[in-house]
Amino acid sequence: MSKEMIIVLDFGGQYNQLIARRVRECNVYAEVMPHTTSLEKIREINPKGIIFTGGPNSVYAEDSPRYSEEIYKLGIPILGICYGSQLMAYQLGGTVKTAPVSEYGRTEVEVDISSPVFRNVSEKTICWMSHTDYIANEPEGFRITAHTPVCPVAAMECPERKLYATQFHPEVMHTAEGQQMIHNFVYNVCNCKGDWRMDSFVETTIRELREKIGSGKVLCALSGGVDSSVAAVLLSKAVGKQLTCVFVDHGLLRKNEGDEVEAVFGSEGPYDLNFIRINAQERFYEKLAGVTAPEEKRKIIGAEFISVFEEEAKKIGAVDYLVQGTIYPDVIESGLGKSATIKSHHNVGGLPEHVDFKEIIEPLRLLFKDEVRKAGLELGIPEYLVYRQPFPGPGLGIRIIGDITADKVRIVQDADYIYREEIAKAGLDKKLGQYFAALTNMRSVGVMGDERTYDSAIVLRAVNTSDFMTADCSEIPFAVLQRVMTRIINEVKGVNRVMYDLTSKPPGTIEFE
Repeated sequence: MSKEMIIVLDFGGQYNQLIARRVRECNVYAEVMPHTTSLEKIREINPKGIIFTGGPNSVYAEDSPRYSEEIYKLGIPILGICYGSQLMAYQLGGTVKTAPVSEYGRTEVEVDISSPVFRNVSEKTICWMSHTDYIANEPEGFRITAHTPVCPVAAMECPERKLYATQFHPEVMHTAEGQQMIHNFVYNVCNCKGDWRMDSFVETTIRELREKIGSGKVLCALSGGVDSSVAAVLLSKAVGKQLTCVFVDHGLLRKNEGDEVEAVFGSEGPYDLNFIRINAQERFYEKLAGVTAPEEKRKIIGAEFISVFEEEAKKIGAVDYLVQGTIYPDVIESGLGKSATIKSHHNVGGLPEHVDFKEIIEPLRLLFKDEVRKAGLELGIPEYLVYRQPFPGPGLGIRIIGDITADKVRIVQDADYIYREEIAKAGLDKKLGQYFAALTNMRSVGVMGDERTYDSAIVLRAVNTSDFMTADCSEIPFAVLQRVMTRIINEVKGVNRVMYDLTSKPPGTIEFE
């Protein structure tokens, strides 16, 4: 894999992973690092460019995150975004103040298209602002390259020192030409070649796995979802029959999914690996009895999941490595690093104290979901598997609000199956980022035939997203929603009401829990 790299230096903003995602869309590898990363390490990496992220702090506050001013002397191009732009201005002699008028949301910005960052961008363009402080005066040697009526320095640059800054967020989709701006910084300023490609990632990863594992035995946590499937095939290509994939059917899968996974990865499937299916439905139901808090459910399911692997490993014999399909959003949302914990994933951290494996291998840890899919296609995995709907590790356990019972699992499985079937019939399945049915803990009065009912409510969820870090509610045609509603109420016993969730992420999460 090429060493060409952009470092995203994290100052605590909410869009930090999104910045890395946007750089990778330019076919340039980017990695997020904390602002505590040493200058020596940055020198050692010698990146093509550095991006300072946004953050919630004020640069003049005593406890605000800083970085050594020596970074500006490295000769490496730097782009500061929001807080990052204010930090650059503050440290280099400019003035940062509380803005007379705060700017939030979509804002028209006038830009200087002679700037290399704004090449091929409209002179007046819509950008996403989110700031209380602003740069009142640019540092000496800088020139202003963008402004709004209330923000005198919406962007600035000092090309001689390869320093650039934007007060707005080019990484979010609400900035109409933001991707062009990031592309401009990566290519026009950092002079990147753009050699971050999935074919090189796959080839390099297989080689590295083969070298690392040697003759060792590998146990893979296979769920049948996109992430674990791609991880399993990567390992299969690297070490063949040294790999044993253990598929735990915890009774919280989608309808018919257990049999579908076995058909693909079992002895009749096309992959060179050992496959074991464990039917542990009752075991998980017992552990989850009476548990209603979603975070507690996740932890119970995660711990039990690993316990099953420990037991199976002992049956298999000595196992050297455990493979997991952890991807980048899993890592970030599990609170590793500075980001706040949004949810726990069973495949990130939280392992029991006694694990009978030498080491965890996570070959997809630095990939976003769409990059995982590209890797899957590169590996020759069928499209229907690669584009399978994302499914959380804890499964339907977090799509059932309240306690879990076998009957509730049956209800949400049947409702979800109908929903997915109708979405596919309408030709919407590849146009939506993620969609599923969830079971609420609400019961309400209804009328079916001439009888009064008091049954459960199903919620339908559908979002559009490219990175799974942010998402907007999908506009599904009303006629499709009506067909789904009618079928669920008519065909799923115990449901008399169907609702549609309009919440975006943020403020919600993609899952319904």
